[in-house]
Amino acid sequence: MVKWAVELVPYDINYEPRRAIKAQALADFIDECSAPYPQHGQPDTPLTAWTLYVDGSATSGGSGAVVIVVSPTGRVHEQALKFLFKASNNEAEYKTLLAGMNLCYTNGAEHLCAFSDSQLMVS
Repeated sequence: MVKWAVELVPYDINYEPRRAIKAQALADFIDECSAPYPQHGQPDTPLTAWTLYVDGSATSGGSGAVVIVVSPTGRVHEQALKFLFKASNNEAEYKTLLAGMNLCYTNGAEHLCAFSDSQLMVS
């Protein structure tokens, strides 16, 4: 980092390293900029399928996940997970899907539609 600062001084450019962003600020930003969950079915027809949204992540600092479950009645359940083991991104995605499926099964789901941003899992 110091090297860049020294290299840029002759051009009257100040180098400042990227500062850490607070996790809650990032979560609030994503929440505000995200599209709402898709509406399911017609208002008069009861739904039997649960909807599961999963996203796992692995970094050098650890791995974790977010699980969002939408019940047939439209109730939203959100859960953040921190894994106590080292994992690759793919392993984190798989473990997240399994955790979400287990959560749905525990709540009595018989039909489930799962969504993920992992191309490997959805293919």
